[in-house]
Amino acid sequence: MHHRAGWLNPVFEGLSYAGRLGLLWLVLAAVLAAVYRRWGVLLMTFMAVALADFTAAAIKALVDRPRPPVRYPLPKALVPVPHDASFPSGHAATSFAAATMLSFAFPALAPALLILAAAVAFSRVYVGVHYPLDIVGGAVLGVLVATALRRLVRDRLQLRRATPAD
Repeated sequence: MHHRAGWLNPVFEGLSYAGRLGLLWLVLAAVLAAVYRRWGVLLMTFMAVALADFTAAAIKALVDRPRPPVRYPLPKALVPVPHDASFPSGHAATSFAAATMLSFAFPALAPALLILAAAVAFSRVYVGVHYPLDIVGGAVLGVLVATALRRLVRDRLQLRRATPAD
């Protein structure tokens, strides 16, 4: 948190708020789904965000790592400090789950989506409510959730197509 540049505070505070509960990603997925008329992408992104958020919350309850402001009262966090544990970052998990899922659907947008996910994730360190390892853990979790979900749905669809109808 000693790395802050005052003029960047509003940028990272905004990214931190925008990433709450994956709302930024769900709005982005809805826009892309509407523009490209690919509504399944919205559903898959919603499922990835929900599953990543749920999984991150479960891991937080198990690990129970205190947040930086609990251990280090100064400098003050720029946003309200959540009451749950620190590891892994839910913002990073949901951001990377959504960015990964959207990247599968729109490969040309992948670099921009992943940069945005990284910015949202880093914002949580910048504003002072996560350690860098929390972000890495959340990012890995998000990518794994999206990849597993995509594989599961794709395998089920292939199995359904291969099974003759009664």
